[in-house]
Amino acid sequence: MSSALASLQSRPAPAEKFHIFCSSEYKFLFLSTGTTLCPVLPVWISSVRELASRQYSARKGILMSPHPVRCQSLLRRFPAAVFLLSSMLFVTTPVPVYAAESPQQSIKIGLNYPSSGRYKEQGLAQIRGALLAVKEINSQGGVNGQPLELLRANTASKPERAAANVDELIAQGAVMLFGGASSSATIAAAERAAQHKRIYFGTLGYDNEITGLEGQRYLFREPYSSYMAARALAEYMNTYLKGKKFFYLTAGSSEGWSMEGALRSFTGTQGITSHPAARTPFPNPMHRDFQAALRKAVESGAEVLVVNQLGQDMVLALNEIYAMDLKKKMTVIVPNLTLGMAQAAGPGLMEGVIGAAPWTWKVPYQFNYQRGKDFVEAFVQEYQLHPSSSAASAYSIVYQFTDAVKRSGSTETEGLIAALENHRYKLLKDEQSWRDFDHQNQQTVYVVRSRKRDDIMLSDMREDFFDILLDVSNTEMNQDEWQMVRTINDKPLVLE
Repeated sequence: MSSALASLQSRPAPAEKFHIFCSSEYKFLFLSTGTTLCPVLPVWISSVRELASRQYSARKGILMSPHPVRCQSLLRRFPAAVFLLSSMLFVTTPVPVYAAESPQQSIKIGLNYPSSGRYKEQGLAQIRGALLAVKEINSQGGVNGQPLELLRANTASKPERAAANVDELIAQGAVMLFGGASSSATIAAAERAAQHKRIYFGTLGYDNEITGLEGQRYLFREPYSSYMAARALAEYMNTYLKGKKFFYLTAGSSEGWSMEGALRSFTGTQGITSHPAARTPFPNPMHRDFQAALRKAVESGAEVLVVNQLGQDMVLALNEIYAMDLKKKMTVIVPNLTLGMAQAAGPGLMEGVIGAAPWTWKVPYQFNYQRGKDFVEAFVQEYQLHPSSSAASAYSIVYQFTDAVKRSGSTETEGLIAALENHRYKLLKDEQSWRDFDHQNQQTVYVVRSRKRDDIMLSDMREDFFDILLDVSNTEMNQDEWQMVRTINDKPLVLE
């Protein structure tokens, strides 16, 4: 076998790329070079199973990889399998590719999300929400008679990787892209999408710059901004925490600075001496970084601790707060909360934490939004857990895209932009709209507080984390404010 393998390595691969087909039971396998289908011996089944991470999609009992698999990659990872495949490509009578029934041409959309790294929980919520929307839409006949197909790529919340993914997803045929977690990754991906003249929907990312300084014609943001969250939180904080000393524990990122600046402005806590702060490294802060920052918070005599962190970073911070027993001395505010973050921290660490959210799964029930209830119940049936705001955002974006395609009559980008701008709709909560001048989604913001540990543990699936304290509307930056920010930074006053 070793000599045969050496011979194979020394000659050109028989085809540059392969697509893999198999029955849903992995009993019959085929290899497609684009024009032919060649049978593959059962010995290769284990290799196919190892390649399952490439996200196979089922169509009428056949599993097909949506991405080509390079020969060189197979040779490196599965040399014995490639030897068998290479032999069969030369000696086996090929079957015409039409032997596998071709699916109807699909409309492809690309989810650019973190499936690894510190924000992977938020990424997992996005893929679940998107997949459910695609499933529902396809069960109802697709979009203008065409099925939706969801492509996906892992950003690991890294800007350069997020941008490169956009190139790959568009090369695979994506006509719209969406996703996010870190704001820097969202901005980088949207900039690359604009170069291709493709719409990019920000699915998670709160930095004001997304629809502010970095706002552009092809970028739409579905969740709220830091400005909106801070303005909603300020309504609560200025009523119940007014006059208290604040301490800001902020991630050293543009998103962290954006939120701290907005919250200081709306709560009148701009003075650094009166209301001090500590910065933690971003990305990848360590336990010792939070320990040092929290010691400063204790020394300052602060009564309100603003933990301006996301994802796993928030979990680390809350662990240290719990270890130091600081909740007895301070009210803890986490400006942006999601169910995924709360679950990662756990009921004990989350108890009493106050924050903002664009949506929670309790919203449809508390305010009687039937379509939102339908989504929650479908999500629970599909995944045996409740949806977070990240899942709701991805789900909503898929529906908003398909609605825009139906109203514009095509997937052509300019028509989609025109269909989205100033469009008002109701889906999972009360009325929302896409503003034309900055492409920020205008919506209600909810101020929430995490419930007592024992109450959460007794709740449905132990996932009823939040009580809704306030629902606040009209929190967006107005057009005059937006234009002032753009003017100061030499940005055009019309999106380009």
